[in-house]
Amino acid sequence: MSEVNTPFPRLKLTVKNVYGHCYHGYKKGDELLLEDFTHPPKFFCLGLAHALFPIIYALSFGSCFPFRDNQRSLLVTCPDGGKLEFEAEILDGLGKPQHIPKDPDFKGPNPKKMVIEVVKAKGKCVYGYKVGDKWETLGLKCIPGFCGAAFHCAFPALFALNFGAKFAFMNNPNSIDTVTCPDGGNIVFKVTRIEDKE
Repeated sequence: MSEVNTPFPRLKLTVKNVYGHCYHGYKKGDELLLEDFTHPPKFFCLGLAHALFPIIYALSFGSCFPFRDNQRSLLVTCPDGGKLEFEAEILDGLGKPQHIPKDPDFKGPNPKKMVIEVVKAKGKCVYGYKVGDKWETLGLKCIPGFCGAAFHCAFPALFALNFGAKFAFMNNPNSIDTVTCPDGGNIVFKVTRIEDKE
């Protein structure tokens, strides 16, 4: 398969700590480069990819983590017993980690109001979702009774938007309308961050 050219930035993962045996043999200080959030390196751990995806997706669309010494980075833990800890960083055009210093005014979590809305429907949805159905949530809170598979697919968008991501290719850059049901693509959702009124 040939390489795919995408407009998304490169990322770097650094192993920060090792707490147990890793089947992939990752060691403290190892660095892994990702061409973008859609292309992991060859033989990349899929467990790590699963835990990492919301973070690298968020970083790729401009999210910042104000509690970090570098807001354009975040730690992620191996989902297999927490054996390893990785730092994910976004790289600039020269291949250097982007750096935004910690926000000195950060006072703690500031969860954003989010709306998930059905924008397309075809076939049968076990939950009976239809165009126009809407749910509100705050930050990363699960929605009681909401389809778990749909929430799993919406989570990267919720995570990214909660930390300030912008989707410049959308009519409303505070939203993404391509979150698709994994069961036959029967339902497509739009996830929107509701901006605070100044």
